[in-house]
Parts: sequence; C-alpha cells; structure tokens
Amino acid sequence: MTTDALLGISDLPHQLPRFEDIDDDDYAPAIEAAMAEQLAAVAAITADPAAPTFANTLVPLELSGTTLARVLRVFWNKASADANPDIDAVRAAFAPRLAAHSDAILLDPALWTRLQEVYADRAALAPESAYLVERYVTELRLAGAALGEDDKARLRELNERISSQETAFELALQADSNDLAVVVDDPATLDGLTPGELSAAAAAAQARGLDGRHLLTLVLPTAHPHLASLTDRDLRRRLSEAQRSRGSRGGPHDTRATALDILRLRSERARLLGFENHAAAVTADNTAGSPQAVRSLLERLALPAARNARAEQDAMSELAGFPVEPWDWPFYAERVRSARYDVDLAALRPWFEAERVLRDGVFFAAGRLYGLTFEERPDLPGYHPDVRVFEVSRDGTPIGLYLLDLYTRDTKRGGAWMSSFVTQSGLLGIDTSVVVNNLNVPKPAAGEATLLTWDETRTLFHEFGHALHGLLARARFPKFGGTAVFRDFVEYPSQVNEMWVLWPEVLASYAVHHETGEPIPADVVERLRAAETFNEGFATSEYLAAALIDLAWHELGPDEVPTSVEEVAAFEQRALAAAGLDNPAVPPRYSTPYFAHSFSSGYASAYYSYIWSEVLDADTVAWFGANGGLTRENGEAYLRHVIGIGGTRDPLESYEEWRGRPAPIEPLLARRGLV
Repeated sequence: MTTDALLGISDLPHQLPRFEDIDDDDYAPAIEAAMAEQLAAVAAITADPAAPTFANTLVPLELSGTTLARVLRVFWNKASADANPDIDAVRAAFAPRLAAHSDAILLDPALWTRLQEVYADRAALAPESAYLVERYVTELRLAGAALGEDDKARLRELNERISSQETAFELALQADSNDLAVVVDDPATLDGLTPGELSAAAAAAQARGLDGRHLLTLVLPTAHPHLASLTDRDLRRRLSEAQRSRGSRGGPHDTRATALDILRLRSERARLLGFENHAAAVTADNTAGSPQAVRSLLERLALPAARNARAEQDAMSELAGFPVEPWDWPFYAERVRSARYDVDLAALRPWFEAERVLRDGVFFAAGRLYGLTFEERPDLPGYHPDVRVFEVSRDGTPIGLYLLDLYTRDTKRGGAWMSSFVTQSGLLGIDTSVVVNNLNVPKPAAGEATLLTWDETRTLFHEFGHALHGLLARARFPKFGGTAVFRDFVEYPSQVNEMWVLWPEVLASYAVHHETGEPIPADVVERLRAAETFNEGFATSEYLAAALIDLAWHELGPDEVPTSVEEVAAFEQRALAAAGLDNPAVPPRYSTPYFAHSFSSGYASAYYSYIWSEVLDADTVAWFGANGGLTRENGEAYLRHVIGIGGTRDPLESYEEWRGRPAPIEPLLARRGLV
C-alpha cells in the first residue's frame, strides 16, 4: 500500500490523478495524513508571534488545505461514481472525523482573533484579497467562531452527528434504489422502449445474474423517464411505485428516521448559532438573504403553476378516458403533445445520438462562444473504463481536462452532476483545471448507438455548463476557484448553457439521424419550439413542491420536528396543501425519503436555488437572443462578468454591473407559461 498517488501532485498532464495507482485501502491513510498536515499548518499560523497580516495569516491558511482537498476530490468522486462496500465503510467512518477536522479550524479562537485583526485593515488590500478576508470572517462567524467554549463543544457534537447521518441517508438510499429496481419477466410488457433501452435493461439484469430477464434501474427524481414510453400501464405503475417507495418501506434502508434526526440536529445547530431555524442560517449566506424571500418567490409561482397543471391534467384524462395517475402523466403528456403539436419526443431519439450531441452540440457551442477545442486523450486513463478524457484548449492554449462518465451502474449514485479533480489557482501556480461530468444514461449493448432522450440531451448541456464554469473561472486563491460560488447562484451558469440545445445553429450541427444522416426536419423543430411551454405546469409544480417541502422542513424549530416516521407523509401533504400544490397526480420531484439534495448532498434549505438562479438565467437568455446569440463577443462578455470570475467577487454585483440593473422576473414567467 502506498498513498503517494493521492498525497503527491500527479505528474500526468494537468495533474490528472493517477487513478490506476490508487487502491481502495489508500484512501483512509491518505485522508489521515492530509488532515494532520493541515492542522499542523494552521497551528503554525496561530503560533506566529508576529502581528497578523494578510501574508502571514490568509496566505498560509489558503495553502494549508491543498493536500486534503486533492485527496478528498478523488475520494468523493470514487464514493459517488464508483463506490463499493469498502469505500462506503471509509466514507461512513470519516464523515464525523472530517466534520470534527473542519470544526478544529473554523472554531479555533486564535485563528478567529487573527482574522478579525486582518479584517480591520482590509481596506489597504487588493480587491480579491479583501474579499477573501471578508468571506473568511463571515463564514467563521456563521460557523460559530464567536461562541463560548461550552456552545462550541455542543456545536462540534452536532456537526459530527449531522455528517454521520447525512452519509447514512445517502448510503441507505442507494442501497434501497438498487434493491427496488424492477425485474421484468415478460419482455412484451416493455413495449415502447427503444432497442437501446431494451439492451440496457437486459445487460443490467445479466449483471445481477438474472439472465433472460430485464431490469429497470431507478433514477433519482420521482418520474422515471421510461414512464413516458412504456405502453403497459401495470408496468408503469410498478415502476412509479418503486420510485416513490424508496426509503419508506421499513427495514434497514428506511431513511425517514434518519431524515428526521438530521432535521432536529440541524435546527438545534441553527438555534445555537443564533438563527431561528436552519433555513435562516443557510439563506443568510446566500444571495436570497432570508427564507421569507425564498418563500415569497416560490408561493408567487405555485398557484399559477398548479392552475396550469390542472388544465394539463384535464386534457390528459380526456384523452386517456380515465383520471390519470402519476404513472400515467408522462405517458399521456406525450400523447397530448403529439396531438396538439405533432411532436413525439420519444421518436426524436435517433437524432440525439450521444456522440453527435457531445461533439457537434455541446463542444460546438463552447467553441463558438469561448474559442474552446476538445481533443480526446485515450492515453490518459479515467477512474473507470467508461470514463473518457478530453484535453480542452482555448484559442490553442490548453486550459485543462474534461472527463465524461455517461453511463449508469449500480456503483454510481443517481442523478447527474459535475465535480472537479484540479482547480486553477494563481497562488498554487496551477494554470489549468480538471473537471468531470457524471450522468446516468442506460448503457446499450456493445455496437449499439447511445440514443439520448430529450431530457438527457438537455441534462448533458446543463452539466456541461457547470464544467465550463469550472474550466474557465480564474482566481488567485483556492477558495474562489471554479464553481466556488453561492449555492443559489451556482446553478445559473449551467441553466444558461441549456439554451443552446434548441439554438438553430447548434441544433443543425448535432441533430442528425444516426442511421440516415438526415438533419432533424425543420418543421419538427418549429413544432418542438412551439411546444416548449407544454407540460410546464407539471414540471414547475413538481419542482416547486420539492422546494417547498425542503424549505418547510428546515423552517421548523428543534421541538417542532415530528418524532414518528409515520408523520413524514402528513407533513409533506400539509406543506403542499398550504401552497395549493397538493395534486395527487403531480407528486413532488423528490419526496423526503429519497430527497438526496436535501438530506445528503448540500442543498438543504437550498433546493430553491434552481428557480432562484433561473431568474438570472431567463434574463441572460433574453440578452443573448437580443444581441446576436452564439458569438464570441457575447461569450466573452458573459465570461468576463459571470463564469470567468469564480468566487472572486459578489456575483450579483458583477451581474448587475454587466446588465445595468437587477434581473427582472418577467422572462422566467414567460418561459414557464406563468404570465
């Protein structure tokens, strides 16, 4: 066993980790050593007898965590994208220890004193340096640095327990999702799936020793994509019920008690820190500012969204001949879409072949906007055989690597995301970045084309927006590198990148039939655009329902959190009824027992971020449309004011400097059909 590949700086291009040299038993000792190194570095800062300055306090503080960050980036990716029982065990063991490690720094009274002294003299610093001091002081204050020692002791205990329970939630959810995958004995019931989807289901079954059968694996959101195409209503019901029962069946993988415990602990921590509840603590250091501002936006949108959803429901029930249930909605939505607009999204998949979407869509748009080129590097190994590595250059100068991990597997958590292995930093002398996109597309049999759904195509553009943010941001200090921005701002660049999916120049480049080479028909594109607001009542309602559930849970005080798991569903129902979103045919995008965003992945009290960011996004899309669209000049302006600045300044100030005003809400209302 050697930890060199984790602790040392890789000699591969752009410091790409040497994944092939890392064994599962390397992670624990590497994390141990990196934590010890950082604590020693912080101790040296606080022991310095010289008067605190930016140079002897902030600079070494920024340098102190570089090894631990390098190790954890590789570990967290492994734990999310290619886990196994050994990795899960390491994660569970280190969750409370990493929380304690963070507290040892954030709650260090000597460090707090030094930072306050530097803060008092920050006016003489360069802008990014002054902002760094401001952010550290704010974050340490919100983390409890100013508390007394007894309160700090309780805070440390709470943080360790919260971290342990969040990890337990995610591990239980993944296990239950794997257990609840739907086994299909009769292939006739799979009518409606494409050959690629059928081969993926057969391969998934074979991987579990279920030869001759098919396995429909579960995805993170409530509505499984297969519900739109499966003609067998009973199989749709089985699949929908499997999705919705995750984490709530009793037994070892029931997540409800864990979720309630997390809520009580978070709420107690918020009170200890001087906030009314966890939602107030979270929004205090985001662009929203308060839970009241968040609730105001969500409730403003809820009633018109619910109204539109009911109209959509009536149309589908009329077509079906019976009241539609949750497992019917996606299926009949496509039939109504086809009848009204002559658009069948499932039939468009031959035009969304993954390789064309990637190279001639995603990469093409990035090239036109930012001068980026992408060269595949098969000589650089990824962490799994499915991972592809591309070297990214800007106007001929390499700026980093882009890794793509497209396919689903039992060892990968659900959903889609972007993360980083290496982040550019002037202080560290790192000029390039290494980012990865993870999706969960079913993998067809060897030799068959990977045909993406419309949603998967949009998701690839979305996640690549995060990747662009990570690749193009430039900062001196590690704290501000890449996507290190406020949680309710980070989704803005990714949502903007979705606009290019249907942009005429981009669509013409990638939407080519994978067999015939024929471009997607122009009349189909026009109908697709005409149908853009179709089913937005459902889409907006299911999202708002999840965001309001997340907010409502985290507005509770410690004594208000239910004590019985049987109360979880009733609490959700009351929260939705209060907002007018209690439509049984439109379940929340995520429900508490499988709400990973809220209970295990950093979006607690912040799932509102997507719609909050969409106000900026919709305004930006309108700006691109009014200023010539896909041009290098537009890309440079957007880069200069949004994705190029990382976390180096207040993002709303930069946005308003660019646009000359705050973002209005009207473009969002129009996009979602809520005018």
